[in-house]
Amino acid sequence: MTTDIDTSGWGARHAHDPTVVRGDDGLWYMFSTDAVAGAEQIPVGAHVRTSPDLVTWTYRGTALGGVPRPAAEWSGAAGLWAPEVVRWPTADGTSRWHMYYSASTFGSRTSAIGLASASDLAGPWTDEGIVIATQHERDSFNAIDAAIVFDRAGSPWMIYGSFFGGIHAVELSASTGLRVRDEPGTLIARRPQSVDGAIEGAYVVERDGRYVLFVSYDSLVDTYNVRVGVSDDITGPYLDHQGRELTVSPDADALASGTKILGGLRFPGGTGLIAPGHNSIFHDGDATFMVHHVRFAEAPTQHEAQVRRVHWTASGWPVVSPHPFAGVGTERLVAAEPACGEWDAVRFAPEVSTMIDAERVRLVSDVVTDGEPLAARLVVERGSVSDRDETPPGAHDIVTLDAVVFGAWDPVAGRPVLAFSGIDEQGVVWSGSKAVAS
Repeated sequence: MTTDIDTSGWGARHAHDPTVVRGDDGLWYMFSTDAVAGAEQIPVGAHVRTSPDLVTWTYRGTALGGVPRPAAEWSGAAGLWAPEVVRWPTADGTSRWHMYYSASTFGSRTSAIGLASASDLAGPWTDEGIVIATQHERDSFNAIDAAIVFDRAGSPWMIYGSFFGGIHAVELSASTGLRVRDEPGTLIARRPQSVDGAIEGAYVVERDGRYVLFVSYDSLVDTYNVRVGVSDDITGPYLDHQGRELTVSPDADALASGTKILGGLRFPGGTGLIAPGHNSIFHDGDATFMVHHVRFAEAPTQHEAQVRRVHWTASGWPVVSPHPFAGVGTERLVAAEPACGEWDAVRFAPEVSTMIDAERVRLVSDVVTDGEPLAARLVVERGSVSDRDETPPGAHDIVTLDAVVFGAWDPVAGRPVLAFSGIDEQGVVWSGSKAVAS
């Protein structure tokens, strides 16, 4: 399909449900849903962008050029959702890529996850058919939002699912990339109907012998947020920081389950961000990154992809930078400085689905760093500066965090600052940016 849309200034704008992989040419490739806010015509067929640095993105067109016929005939889909692209192991070491795409329509379980393959990320892509299909009247689960993870033995698994029936994990064939058995797999996460079962966009990574599940809760329109759980086995059970299973029963606390690591936020003087979600995880050497889409509080129909650093606490929990990644070298301070002092911090209260404004807190810590990530126990003192000055030590709210202090690029100050993210004893995540002196 051809359109008259000018894509030259898109950058990361209009990228929805993104995934990022590095090509053999050294470029980073972003694949995303074929969605364009406010456009009557949309290029169909999984949007592709490239970047040399994870910061500047250039739209390159579409993969597949439309909805492959088998998936289109089954689902009636007019476009492709949430392409997952992964380097596939080959016996002779030749380059092979698999793309798992979703074809569906809003509010329907008549859906299909298809597979396409290519020897180069730039294509051409060849459709290999449907991996799993569901029918609205027949199935309680939904074949959308695929993500691929290899278990400790090297076997591939597909994580998929949505509001309808929750998230499942099903084993794939290493030779074909299709399912090993004709079954939906194992349920690993779901939410009760009291919140419309609002869960989708799952992604699993293996780290230090455990499997970490990232998943989006609530509505992609305005309240998306990213939660996590961990498991010793790829098929679960996945537990949040407080030990709650992510396959919650209908009478469980639907708001508290799952450790919320990213949600809508706004720092002083900055842009209000809402509905960050449908993330994927990728690596560059030892560094872990999250890519997700997000909307803007002042223009909620607009969306873009953002890349953030992911850090790991001493107890093995992932936490996310409060600021988007701005490039290699932008996270180091000119000189080391203490973490102790005044900070603007967001408390990602799991029961709050709307955007959260940062509050001014004091951080008590003996950490001194130039931005090199350091795991540490941090003490956060809440309350206004004047309150703290007028009350004796210990009289205000004090929170202890299992945290990481690291460097980040502050887009308002236009320079690197210290940042932190950590989890308190109640399983609530805090994320902060050191206040810049005026």
